[in-house]
Amino acid sequence: MGDKVKDFLEKAKGLLKRLPKKIIIIAAAVLAVVIVAAVVVLGNKPYAVLVTEVSNEEAVTIMNLLDEMGVTDYRLEGNDTILVPESQEAQLKARLLVEGYPKTGFSYENSKEYYNISVSDENVLTMTSASNKDWTDYIGGKPSAEDRKISLQIPDGLLENLTLSTTNEDITLSALSVTESISISCSGGNIAFEALDVGSALHLAVKNGDISGELAGSYDDFAIQSEIKKGESNLPDNKDSGAKLLNVSSNNGDVNIALAGE
Repeated sequence: MGDKVKDFLEKAKGLLKRLPKKIIIIAAAVLAVVIVAAVVVLGNKPYAVLVTEVSNEEAVTIMNLLDEMGVTDYRLEGNDTILVPESQEAQLKARLLVEGYPKTGFSYENSKEYYNISVSDENVLTMTSASNKDWTDYIGGKPSAEDRKISLQIPDGLLENLTLSTTNEDITLSALSVTESISISCSGGNIAFEALDVGSALHLAVKNGDISGELAGSYDDFAIQSEIKKGESNLPDNKDSGAKLLNVSSNNGDVNIALAGE
């Protein structure tokens, strides 16, 4: 094999000597472009996490194992994370597990969910699901405003107290009954409801929004405390008599609450 390579190089050298100097320069330029392109392509090769958050000692051990397996294309990041080509990730993880690694840290992961995998000295394999997800990953808080809606079905037969609060969104309640109280607050949105039936109290607070809806009962059923700033209201500021409490606070918004019994 060595003689063939040597013979090929000698023939190539002889060919270059017979070529005009301009052609040699052009060929060299083309070759340089090809080499640069190859370097860029290789540099952009996708890598995946083989293991991460392992101890320094175990990282060295795993790299030695990779060398023994004939794997030389891997990277160490931050002394605790080993990257391998994406195309080899699954195979190499399986081979490491057979060898009992990782014993610390975890594998099989992405930025949101992963499995914490470890093997004890007694060769017991443990896999624990872990997650770094935020609540917005579960209920869709990041789409456009028109799609950011949360719908809850509440078993009102079992409900004693209900508290709801939001910012820069509306709260809308369909007919609902509770044995004790409801408390709703909203900043930068409206509160709307229909046929709310409370056992003891209804607390409503809004800023930069309106309050509208209908309450089960009559005017005589409710003691009323109302504080309205920069808005209009159909409620009195204060009414002492009534077995239930209606407490309303509004800043920069209107209040219009009807009583079904009137």
